Formats: sequence, C-alpha cells, structure tokens
Amino acid sequence: MGVVTANDKYDPSEIKKRSVVIAGHRTSISLENIFWDSLRSIATSKKVSVNQVVTDIDRKRTGNLSSAIRTFVLQNIVVS
Repeated sequence: MGVVTANDKYDPSEIKKRSVVIAGHRTSISLENIFWDSLRSIATSKKVSVNQVVTDIDRKRTGNLSSAIRTFVLQNIVVS
C-alpha cells in the first residue's frame, strides 16, 4: 500500500491493482480498496498472509479470481 498524505482522500470504491503470489506464481489482481482492506483483515484474523488466503480462494474458485475474492470477503465479513 502506498503512503497516504493529509491531502489524499481515501476512496473505498477506488480500484487498485496489487501483486500477489499464488502457489509460487506472481499475478496482479484489481479490487476496490474496501475489498483489499477486508481481505487483509480476514488474513490477520486467520493469522495467515493475504497471499495464503488468495491461494486458498484460487484453489476453490470456478470463475474470475477478483469476483471469487469479493464473494469470499462478503461471506467472511465480521459485523461488529
């Protein structure tokens, strides 16, 4: 994640492309900031890396990886 300055505005719907490693292979995934944030929170709560969570999602998916991640996040979101 880049450095956020006081002049920057966080937009949860802004799509960011980030690199991840899936089963030893680097790839890029485009997701909205809110999904990246949630994915990091889920990984932290499971005490694993984001790469491991994405690898697990990738193994189980049948369609597009970005869509599979969004679905995973929505299914695993914790409402407080």
